Amino acid sequence: MTDFTTGDDTTAATPTRQPAVFIPHGGGPCFFMDWSPADAWDGLAAHLRAIPTMLPERPRAIAVISAHWEDDAVAVTSHPTPSLVFDYFGFPAHTYELSYPAPGDPALAQRIVDLVGGAGLPARLDGQRGWDHGVFVPLLVMFPDADIPVVEISLRSGLDP
Repeated sequence: MTDFTTGDDTTAATPTRQPAVFIPHGGGPCFFMDWSPADAWDGLAAHLRAIPTMLPERPRAIAVISAHWEDDAVAVTSHPTPSLVFDYFGFPAHTYELSYPAPGDPALAQRIVDLVGGAGLPARLDGQRGWDHGVFVPLLVMFPDADIPVVEISLRSGLDP
């Protein structure tokens, strides 16, 4: 296997490739609000909490393609300490104070841009954008310690690669 950040062979260090996982996030910050009925989002939250136990090993980093970010190129967050983008509206005030202080991973972001660009698609780093709720809401449930580096990847405008 090749280390995605360096291109080095890491077969001995990481014998199992991590799967790609579809991660739903419910409605905005739904897991951090009171609902009626009270258990409205419990099933989805339980599913998200179970995903880490289904992985062959703990991730060294997480790359999330978000449906909430479109760009002219495939853009990848590259800030070492990204902010959060509260791109939901009309929710209780406390949901705009959520925190997910996981680090970014500039080296991983650069490697993704290099691979996407090498495949002939326009790609760029974005050192300003933070993580939208499609990233931080489910990760806050899945990995609440926020100790795994994360990068967010945009869709291309028009949704055509």
